[in-house]
Amino acid sequence: MRNRQWIEGGIFLAGFAACIPLANYMIGHVGTVCVPGGPCLIPVGPGLTAPSGVLLVGLALVLRDLVQRRLGLIWAFGAIIVGAFLSTIFTAPALALASASAFLTSELADLLVFTPLQKKGLVKAAFASSVAGLVVDSVMFLWLAFGSLDFLAGQVVGKLIMVVAALPALFWIRNRDRRLGIVPA
Repeated sequence: MRNRQWIEGGIFLAGFAACIPLANYMIGHVGTVCVPGGPCLIPVGPGLTAPSGVLLVGLALVLRDLVQRRLGLIWAFGAIIVGAFLSTIFTAPALALASASAFLTSELADLLVFTPLQKKGLVKAAFASSVAGLVVDSVMFLWLAFGSLDFLAGQVVGKLIMVVAALPALFWIRNRDRRLGIVPA
């Protein structure tokens, strides 16, 4: 059983790490509208748009929780540090500080909420911690990058879409863990 946890943890860790360059790629190349010299946008709600990369940022928050569940707190913390470094490499130089700072702070907020709540259940903990992380990420990135919170609603809704989309998988993992007697790391 422990071998399964390491394999799954490795898959979640690889997915988490992949979200960072993919989010930055999407911002510049995938969207319903691509602003010249700016991000590619997607609709995330009535009258709301967001850079397309927000979808993968929301997914990264959930995957970090799953890394912690399978591999433990030390691995999750290490993933955050590596992720912050990756966010400086795969973003425009002008946004590197804002991207890395927002990533590091939001993932730490996610970790601080998830860690005590995971005893109450995976789904509740992952949802609550991801919401905390996505709000911190959105506020911090927008403020540091642009000195404005004008696009906050779209950022939050875009990230929340992926967190909600991940809920069925979280329910499935929780139920399978119970059935197989898998104890979180």
